[in-house]
Amino acid sequence: MKSSKPFPIPVRAKYSCSKCPAYCCSYPEIEVSSRDIERLAKHFDLPYRVAEERFTKYDAKEKVRLLRHQKDRIFATVCAFLDQKTRRCTVYQARPGVCRDYPDSPRCGYYEFLKFERAHQDDPKFIALT
Repeated sequence: MKSSKPFPIPVRAKYSCSKCPAYCCSYPEIEVSSRDIERLAKHFDLPYRVAEERFTKYDAKEKVRLLRHQKDRIFATVCAFLDQKTRRCTVYQARPGVCRDYPDSPRCGYYEFLKFERAHQDDPKFIALT
């Protein structure tokens, strides 16, 4: 019997970013491309070089450009674009490609871990820092 569903069948995400303290934003290396910097420059109505200098830093050892970080009350540091009160991205429409692709699967490992720890601790607001 032939299925009437188109192939490939879209996979629905099995995680909720709204219940996460923005763990992915705490990754120490959030790599950006020149296209990402262009997008940020346009979002802030800045020249490319100004956006590059203001929002990124160059890692000479890895030879990549990374988003700048800020100190955080939950994790040591987080992306400079994270609103620490709402735990949401302040440049969501202009976010870098790596952020757009995250977690690159229907499941987020940290979200699964967080759900488990919250259930285990019997605390719906518990934040696992591991």
